[in-house]
Amino acid sequence: MRYAVAVPHQVIHIHPAAPAQPAEGAPCNGCGVCCLAEPCPLGRVISRKRHGACDALRWDGAQGLYRCGAISDAEGVLGLHWRWAAPLLRRLARRWIAAGIGCDASLRSER
Repeated sequence: MRYAVAVPHQVIHIHPAAPAQPAEGAPCNGCGVCCLAEPCPLGRVISRKRHGACDALRWDGAQGLYRCGAISDAEGVLGLHWRWAAPLLRRLARRWIAAGIGCDASLRSER
């Protein structure tokens, strides 16, 4: 007997100029796939949600890639009331999101 297994899929909207997703373990190139699919633990706190694109994700048109707003736009992510904590957020975010360590998205993206 065979059972049909639904393959979960999700449609995410990626900027057309974004770089292609790197291989898992390769250096992050700012493709945005992981953060557009769902927030990381830090993004869950910032976005106040577990599913969908992270609210902290920022498109950098000049460089043609996505960046974590907790690092590149900490003041904007925190808002006026918490702006004073931006230097601390930037420092902690680099460690929490493992910036520069490598792609850990096991997602498969298709354009």
